[in-house]
Amino acid sequence: MNLPKNVGELRESGYRPRRVKEELRQNLLERLATGRPILPGMVGYEDTVLPQVIDALLARHDLLLLGSRGQGKTRLLRQLVDLLDPVIPVVAGCELRDDPLAPISSQARQRLAQLGDATPIDWLPRQQRYLEKLATPDVTMADLFGDIDLLKHVRGASLADEESLHFGLIPRANRGIFCLNELPDLAPKIQVGLFNLLQERDVQLRGFPVRFELDLCLVFSANPEDYTSRGRIVTPLKDRIGSVVRTHYPRTRAEAVAVTDASAWEQRDGVSIVVPRFIKDIIEEVARRARTHSEVNQQSGVSVRLAIAGRELVISSAERRAARLGEPQAVPRISDLPALLAGARGKLELLLDEEGQEDRFVTDLLREAIRAVFVEYTDLSSLRCVRDWFQAGGRILVGDQVSDAAIEQQIRGTPLEPQARALGEPVASSAEFLLEGLHLTGQIGKRGGLFGQLDSP
Repeated sequence: MNLPKNVGELRESGYRPRRVKEELRQNLLERLATGRPILPGMVGYEDTVLPQVIDALLARHDLLLLGSRGQGKTRLLRQLVDLLDPVIPVVAGCELRDDPLAPISSQARQRLAQLGDATPIDWLPRQQRYLEKLATPDVTMADLFGDIDLLKHVRGASLADEESLHFGLIPRANRGIFCLNELPDLAPKIQVGLFNLLQERDVQLRGFPVRFELDLCLVFSANPEDYTSRGRIVTPLKDRIGSVVRTHYPRTRAEAVAVTDASAWEQRDGVSIVVPRFIKDIIEEVARRARTHSEVNQQSGVSVRLAIAGRELVISSAERRAARLGEPQAVPRISDLPALLAGARGKLELLLDEEGQEDRFVTDLLREAIRAVFVEYTDLSSLRCVRDWFQAGGRILVGDQVSDAAIEQQIRGTPLEPQARALGEPVASSAEFLLEGLHLTGQIGKRGGLFGQLDSP
């Protein structure tokens, strides 16, 4: 692109300054008119969260996303940068990224006064216009806004001179989007420092007599107040935030599977990965049941990261088996599901936290989830022939040490083979699924990985 290189060329190009929120608004309206995707990848929010976010941006509001952990708040906020212009002009070498035709810093104004239309400009890409800070109790006013730089003063800058200032994150985000994550964790006195910024759109540093009229879109994320014991959002600050949008967990299992499909790392080098539908559903069912269980602290929530990490670990268990046994394809089976325990630890909070209780609780949820998905996928009456075959003395050994080929060899010619193939998924995984389901519904017996008669010793 032949972009202007100085202020004179910029004027001749017809460029007009535009504030960030107006930029977001106009670009959003263009996408709505043309049908282009808006914040793609936010599965399950199409009819709930996204319309509220769009309304807030069209109203030129600052925005707070309020929701439990693992609901994609930060991911959504980071995508807002895609609604900005691809590039914008800035006065070259200025800390506050001043607009060449509407400067706010003395540094930019002095440069423009000295060089006039010959003042060089840079072009700032939109990805550099998003700044983010995780709020913690030790964040200071200097971190966010800035302070007097005594070293500059020692070198000769007057304390009454803007040149003696060190700018914090928020002024350096001028003409962009500034995100403050976990807002309740910010000390109340620091939250007070945001009052003027939200209402009057300016900031004052350490009593310095000049106010900087910043051009910003401010966005925040927070957990509900009754979840975090570390702090809260002070009431006057909430009053100044234009829109508060509540996020939520996936409403259906199908939505949850789609979220995990979009987020989990499945494509592994050197091996083909195939994840059966029922394995995906079982993992999501574990998370869904945890979100309504009486033993889980529902104020804390159960993150979607539980299902994402669980899917990745179950795939890794299948990958480990494929590598050890020389199989060309890694297909997760029921015997791989215990691997998700490592991913579940720390992602749910039990009301009574006893030693080892978390693993026992997740294991019980896993059994319940397998049973529930099995009942959805099958008709028990059609599996009566399989149960009768076991009652007549049939036995099948499965487990994470047994190859897919070995399982397929064992079920060949048995009533289980056509039932497993009917599921339309890899046969060995389907066979394990049906066997475990029959066991959990009391149809056949099991000892370790050996399935047999219900009354077997």
